Order: sequence, then structure tokens, then C-alpha cells
Amino acid sequence: MTPASQGPVYGSAVTKVEPFGVDHIPDSERHGKPSSQFFVWFAAGLNFPVILLGFSAAWFGLSFPAAVGAIVAGAAIGSLLMAVMSRMGVRLGVPQQIQARGPLGFYGNFLPVAYINVFSGIGWAAVTVILGGKAFAELSHLPYWLCAALLTVVEVVVAVFGYNMINFLQRMLTYVLTPLFLLITVVAVVRGGSLFAANPQAAGYVGSSGGVITLGGWFLAFLVAWAPFASDYSRYLPDTPKVVRRTAWYTGFGNFATICWLGILGVVVGGSASSTDTIAALHELAGPFAVPALIAVGLSALAQNFLNVYGGAISVQTLKVPVTRSQAVVAICVLAYVISLWGASGTEDKFKVFLNLTAYFIAPFAAVLLLDFYLGGRSDPRRIAELYDRSRVLGWGLPAWAGGVLASVPFWQSSLYTGAFAAAHPGAGDLSMLVAAGVTAVLYLLTYRLKPLWQRTATGDGPTDTAAEPSGQAPDLATRT
Repeated sequence: MTPASQGPVYGSAVTKVEPFGVDHIPDSERHGKPSSQFFVWFAAGLNFPVILLGFSAAWFGLSFPAAVGAIVAGAAIGSLLMAVMSRMGVRLGVPQQIQARGPLGFYGNFLPVAYINVFSGIGWAAVTVILGGKAFAELSHLPYWLCAALLTVVEVVVAVFGYNMINFLQRMLTYVLTPLFLLITVVAVVRGGSLFAANPQAAGYVGSSGGVITLGGWFLAFLVAWAPFASDYSRYLPDTPKVVRRTAWYTGFGNFATICWLGILGVVVGGSASSTDTIAALHELAGPFAVPALIAVGLSALAQNFLNVYGGAISVQTLKVPVTRSQAVVAICVLAYVISLWGASGTEDKFKVFLNLTAYFIAPFAAVLLLDFYLGGRSDPRRIAELYDRSRVLGWGLPAWAGGVLASVPFWQSSLYTGAFAAAHPGAGDLSMLVAAGVTAVLYLLTYRLKPLWQRTATGDGPTDTAAEPSGQAPDLATRT
């Protein structure tokens, strides 16, 4: 650990490459204000996928008031989750992915992190590159592949610089994107806004309650997908009660404000557009203001993907893959770009499938982390050493997480796979996340006081390794796991 008297290695330098990887951030490196979390998440929410989700309200045949109610409810629950998990980063000073080693075990954490965080980071990066690339291609008439490549290059550079650069640019993007999206909102309301009624003849109509539950669940899922990365952007903040409390408020409000705003805007766009392609619909609706609207969509891709790529790179290091954070950033961006070339057509359907298949796995993961923090004693900084103890191979959190996922399978609703309960009762809406989180919570409560499933000993499976802190040398911090 870097001694407090030594001074910061990284500090608040914006143009210095972040030397830390998945290590605990020492007190000498703690800096920043809780308000930074508002800009991080407000800018990330100023993103076209949120509009895309609201666009689906017309497909479900929901009335305007019902769609708004669903969005507000989903955003409120998801924002509360993000607020709580963000404050965990301030308290512990480690990424969310490392926190999961507590209940799941050092190696038991590999499976959920590999799927939830790495897969999710790459997938979300690809989805956002697609939408941003399409917007810039529509605007510039350049080939889509070139626009997507240019976006990817910018993401690589910023994510390599890391935490401080991302915080700085998220603040700048908030100032740039807010007036652009306000313009889009005004134009959309004036040119095509309407308070439409329910439409039972709509293609996706499954009843008013089922549609509300599913649409609200999608907005909840959008924020649930951020949950495994929430602490990544708060772990450098000073650990004081005031900072912890304010971090939660700023994180929650930053998420809630943009998700509600753009989600409802998507409802307006979807209810008045004649095109089924969201980018084309926005272009059509914006009319003479199409240029700033498309610029907003293109730039917003950066605001979201800085976080996707950075969080994904930290997840790669959590898996003990022998690469630096910078190398992981490059690999994720290359994979996301390749996937974006494949997924450029039929984006809306692929996006919703991906959203569901990540949320079904992330909801129980978040449940385990929250229960472990508040009931399992993980909030005690003196237990940080356990997160780096390789002798704690498997914890009971792994079967609790897996049990929740398996229990939710009959409730899955997706064009890729629909579970037995969902197929028999489509009017019930998508209950998958609630079932997954609920079953996981029960299994965790039944087992969290037990000894770890598998713990190595010095005389058994090899020596223990309980090093919780980095040595304080910056080059080592970038690669240590």
C-alpha cells in the first residue's frame, strides 16, 4: 500500500495514464467530490439506447400515461440500486467486480464476472458503437464502418487514460449533450408529440399490466446492467460519512433524471414516427434540426462507452488474465467493433435480446453483493484483505447466484428463448429479474453464515495468499489481481 505520507502516485492528474488496476485505492490516492458521480451517470444516461427502449411503448400498445408510469417506476428502482452500489465503492475503495470475491470466493467469482462484466462490457460497447456510428454515418454520409471505427479509436484513448480522464470528459459531455437533447425534446414534442391512448391491436400487446411490467423491467434492466460497474467510478472518493451519503444521492439522481427524461422522449418519438428504425425515426421527426439531433446521438455513444470499456477492462483483470488494463481496453474495443459490424442491421431486436440476457444474470449478482455488504459484514474495511485472499476459492454466494439464475429460466421472455411460464402466461409480463433476485436472496440468507465452500490451507491445496494491498509501485498496480 502507498503510505499516506508518501503522497499520491496518480492523484487528480487528468492527462496521466491511470496506474491502478483492480487494487484497493489507498487513502493517499483518494480525491474528488461526490458531485462527480452526478456527471458520470447523467452523461452516461444521455444515450440513444434509452430513447430506443421508450420507443417500444407503442409496440406494446400502452397508453402514454401507462408508459410514463412504467418508465418512472423502473428508473426509480434501478437508480436506488445504483446509489447503494456506488456508495459501496467509496467505503471499500475497490471495484464492484473485486467486491464480489467476498461472497462468491476468489475463483468462484470468475464465472459471473466473465459473463456479466466482460460479456456485458463488450456487448454494450458494441450496441452503443452501432447507434453512434449510424448517427454519424447518417450525418456525414461516410461509410458506417468508418464512423464506427473513429468512435472506437476515441474510446480506446480515453479508456487507456482511465479514471480521471473519464470523469473530466463526462462532465464536459454533460454540458455539451444536455442542450442538444433539450433541443431534441422540444422539437419532438412540437413536431410529433401526442398523448396517445392504449392500442390493443399493437403487435406486442399482451395486456396493459403485462406491457407495463415488461417495459418498466427494461428500464430497470438498463440500470441493473450498470450495477457491476457502479463502484468503479466512486472508489477513488475519500471515505467519509458525508462523502458516502452524498455519493449515493448524486449517483441516484444522475441516473434517474436522464433515464426518465429520455425514456419518455422515446415514448413520444415512437408514438409519432412512421419508420421502425429509431435513427431514421429521429431524423424524420427532427426535420430541420436533424443535424444537432444526430450529433447528440453520436457524441452520447462516447459518454456511455467510456464506462463500458473501462469497466470491462477491470473485469478482465479480475479474471487474472495476464494483461495490463490498457491491453484489456484495446482488446475489448476491437471485439466490440467487430461485433458492431455484424450487428448493424436489426439493431433494435438484438439490443432487447442482449438487454434481457444480461439483466437475468446481473440481478441475482447484485442481490448477492448487496446482502453480503449489509448482512455479511463486507462493509467493514478491515475485511478488504479477504478480497485478495486466493485461499478463499469458492463461497456460498456462487450457488446462491446460480440458483437464482436457474429459477428465473421459466420466466425468461426473449425472441431468443421464452420460458415455459412466460409462454403460458404472457400477460404477466417479464418477471425474470424479480424471481432471480428473490431466489438468490433466500439462498444467500440460508448459507451466508456457513464456512466457505472451499478454502485452501497451507498444508492442503497450497499456501494461502492474503495480500490485500498493492506494494505502492505504480507499474505493479496496473497488473496486480
